[in-house]
Amino acid sequence: MPPWGAALILLLAALALLFLLVLRLRRPRSRAVGAKTLPQTPGQDHEEEVDGRGLTDQFSDGQEPLPGGCSLICKPSALAQCLLRALRRSAALEPGPRSWFSGPHLQTLCHFILPVGPGPELAREYLQLADDGLVALDWVVGPCTRGRRVTNSGGLPAVLLVIPNAWGRLTRNVLGLCLLALERGYYPVIFHRRGHHGCPLVSPRLQAFGDPSDLKEAVTYIRFRHPAAPLFAVSEGSGSALLLSYLGECGSSSYVTGAACISPVLRCREWFEAGLPWAYERGFLLHQKIALSRYATALENTVDTSKLFRSCSLREFEETLFCHTKTFPISWDTYWDRNDPLRDVDEAAVPVLCICSTDDPICGPPDRTLPAELFQSNPYFFLLLSHRGGHCGFLRQEPLPAWSHEVILESFRALTDFFRMEERMKGLSRRRTSFLGSRRRWGMLQKREVSSSSNLEIFSWKRSYTR
Repeated sequence: MPPWGAALILLLAALALLFLLVLRLRRPRSRAVGAKTLPQTPGQDHEEEVDGRGLTDQFSDGQEPLPGGCSLICKPSALAQCLLRALRRSAALEPGPRSWFSGPHLQTLCHFILPVGPGPELAREYLQLADDGLVALDWVVGPCTRGRRVTNSGGLPAVLLVIPNAWGRLTRNVLGLCLLALERGYYPVIFHRRGHHGCPLVSPRLQAFGDPSDLKEAVTYIRFRHPAAPLFAVSEGSGSALLLSYLGECGSSSYVTGAACISPVLRCREWFEAGLPWAYERGFLLHQKIALSRYATALENTVDTSKLFRSCSLREFEETLFCHTKTFPISWDTYWDRNDPLRDVDEAAVPVLCICSTDDPICGPPDRTLPAELFQSNPYFFLLLSHRGGHCGFLRQEPLPAWSHEVILESFRALTDFFRMEERMKGLSRRRTSFLGSRRRWGMLQKREVSSSSNLEIFSWKRSYTR
């Protein structure tokens, strides 16, 4: 990106921030979506919410209250109880002092605009794909702190695959998550799509919104490098479409032990068609145009670049780039049939924790953007719903990291302990069955009898936690 491009983005973002602050000061403070209020009493905030249960009716089923006004929406299961216990013990969810910094627009803009500061030490690796395209993997190699914890008993650090947003913007929260994960004993690696964040575009083909083909090859390579290490995955914002598409297409063969999505965009087509607030829409659109301007010559044989850079909305930009191509045009409906992140969601076979906020200014209110039935009926999906946090923000006062990062790593630790216990119980059941079988053979029983222990169901770890 040229220097003037970054300066222009910062200038427009600053103007948008001032505009939003003026609007916030001139209008009364709005409640979280569906939040109930109590009659005003002396010394009580007029907008106080009722212990996190003031959400919309469609999220009332399977809702468990948590500290800090948060709620966990999920289908009851053994794994859900384990995750619920871990979240109730989490210090990250404890409510902190209310300040001006807790506004949704400030949380969002500070996350996207503020300089990242001293980030981690990255070792870039380019991966050549089957069609000769390139993706980039940034391995986090430092700074290594003393007293670094190990995430599993085997001594091998778990690999944490981090997927940024679909615009290719490497935010301060992504780097903060990598630093915290490195301190907690993980080996973080950031996945960059074709042409994103300095990754060369060697072929005139970009990765569609929910096309996981490149991610599949990247995960295969990561497993080749670290075959015995557990693999966890975290996505941010619009990048969650890529992770969910991968988990749905691969099912139980995804190699992923657990996943988390921060402010995911789940109903993507409706999100593109409805559009974002003006400041966010223009900011994201300008960022994409600047990022692709360096590849204008390479793309002009497959895309109408003049129309692409005249796009006035994110939908028009996406439609021009991937639907109205010169080589193989498709319709808008066909595009989302292939790229909807929830198209194969029933095939996902790993736990997925989605952290969302009711005041998200980019995704919108949860009753219109979050499919409640997904979390209430699918035992693999868990929704942690907070009243504050903006879009991918969930920030606290410096130097504390975003509380969503700590919650994600704590949930991954709970998953690891749960799966280890499941494997241990499965091993005990097998030994008990083998012992009873040997006793029957030793006694030379003439009549075949079915032992009561043989009726016990022995689940594999991929399915046992959904009972």
